[in-house]
Amino acid sequence: MTLPRLHRRTTFILFVLAGAALAIAIAATALAHAPGAAQSEQLAQLERDRAKALVDADIDAARPLMAEDFQVINPAGLALSRDQLLDGVQAGQPDFLANEPTSAISVRRSGASAVLRYQRSFDLVIGGTRLTHKAWSTVLYEHRGGHWVAVWDQTTAIPNRPDLFIESIKPVP
Repeated sequence: MTLPRLHRRTTFILFVLAGAALAIAIAATALAHAPGAAQSEQLAQLERDRAKALVDADIDAARPLMAEDFQVINPAGLALSRDQLLDGVQAGQPDFLANEPTSAISVRRSGASAVLRYQRSFDLVIGGTRLTHKAWSTVLYEHRGGHWVAVWDQTTAIPNRPDLFIESIKPVP
């Protein structure tokens, strides 16, 4: 075998090996990210399902999506347990007319915990008063007993007139 032919063959083999290594790296990356992406989408869908169950006052659908020790801090600053929230929804206090994400649901996972953060729009009637707002929600999910459940929910209303709120903030002298 002549030297140029040996060089071509070596170059060809190295090219094939490099291509195979690249294909393996791409496949490994896809496999490593697919479960995480699928899990993130599953969590986002659970959150959409939980919000819809509250609008539908479907307590049977909502209950298993929330841990027994679930707690929500609502936009009024009240801390409610799962049973307090669901009993209220069942009684129509609050009566959710709409409660849905208005932004992408961001998911941060670590072990058996995940935090979801997104903007939502809610429209509800409570005590005869109708409230329509946008809000930020941060929800902690934990993987318990083989499935994900919401454990904590902190929802902060976004003022309908943020310009008035911002103008009222004065620097401390």
